[in-house]
Amino acid sequence: MRVDVISREYPPEVYGGAGVHVAELVRALRDSLDVRVRCFGMPRDEENVFNYLVPGQLSEANPALATLGVDLQIAQDVAGADLVHSHTWYANGAGHLAKLLHDIPHIVTAHSLEPLRPWKAEQLGGGYRVSSWIEQTAFEAADAVIAVSHGMRRDILRSYPTLDENTVAVVHNGIDLERWVPSDDADLVRSLGVDPDRPSVVFVGRITRQKGLPYLLRAAALLPPDVQVVLCAGAPDTQEILAEVHSGVAALQLQRSGVIWLDRLLSQPELGAVLSHATTFVCPSVYEPLGIVNLEAMACGAPVVATATGGIPEVVDDGVTGRLVPIEQLDDGSGTPLDPERFVADLAVALTEVVSNPDEARRMGRAGRAKAQAEFGWDRIAVRTREIYDSVLN
Repeated sequence: MRVDVISREYPPEVYGGAGVHVAELVRALRDSLDVRVRCFGMPRDEENVFNYLVPGQLSEANPALATLGVDLQIAQDVAGADLVHSHTWYANGAGHLAKLLHDIPHIVTAHSLEPLRPWKAEQLGGGYRVSSWIEQTAFEAADAVIAVSHGMRRDILRSYPTLDENTVAVVHNGIDLERWVPSDDADLVRSLGVDPDRPSVVFVGRITRQKGLPYLLRAAALLPPDVQVVLCAGAPDTQEILAEVHSGVAALQLQRSGVIWLDRLLSQPELGAVLSHATTFVCPSVYEPLGIVNLEAMACGAPVVATATGGIPEVVDDGVTGRLVPIEQLDDGSGTPLDPERFVADLAVALTEVVSNPDEARRMGRAGRAKAQAEFGWDRIAVRTREIYDSVLN
């Protein structure tokens, strides 16, 4: 069976969880399938990985139209595949067109949903309506839709009520348990400006509305003074959200020491070391289908303090592998807390409780590593994905 996997992101051009997911899934599937990757960006060295650039005529176009320009090229080249599998709206257009053009099944994996990301209008303008149309069209015509969590499955069926619920399956994200392991490299942590002998709260994520970074910056002001706040944050969606984060970090740095902002993409060994030395990892997202970064932290032995939203409760066991922070949210798709001050206060309390009890934090970290090993290995995810492929071909 030949499967063409389509993704905007693929190593080394990875900036979010979807890119990590695609890379790991492809590696696991290649043990039994002929998998070809069609991705956006510059040429890759890997065999059977094909890159596509925005056509020159669309280089200054709205990003949604530029994406369609790439999708058209990919759809043409899928000829000969038995099945096409697309990831995120950027690739959904190519997958849908390939289905129509070549009469082959199209599988969609949902890593996020456009109706639940209305802030994308800040980034795309009218292109947000185009991206929403692409996603809806592809989902409603797909032979199967894969949700990365049960929470995401509920969101899909609520956002696209015409879908047959029998075509929407759950296959969780996974984690490479050989690469993501606890690291004792204290010198590497020091080289990044982090003191491994001080307690630390670590955030990793893109600078985007859904990640809740502004709420974390406000909560961090309420933490004990000896706690470091380590922000591994970059790839801003817009200049506006970047300016908001700059302002918040500057204000926090005036109040306390140990506020470290690493705004470049860390290597895996660097990030693994930072996570391994964290007293706790924090995920303050207001929208998170699952959160691979939570799995990365757990695999490195860090407890996770995270918002009880989306698929996060399927990863973080409250009181066992970390803490879940309650949140009541607007139902307009934005994820905005109904009571932002309460959410900030509850986040600060949960973080303070964990960093103030390092023995309990280490116990939760060990439990998190065990859960990652038991439930989220990529071998399990590849088997389940292959079952879905077989179901649409038979």
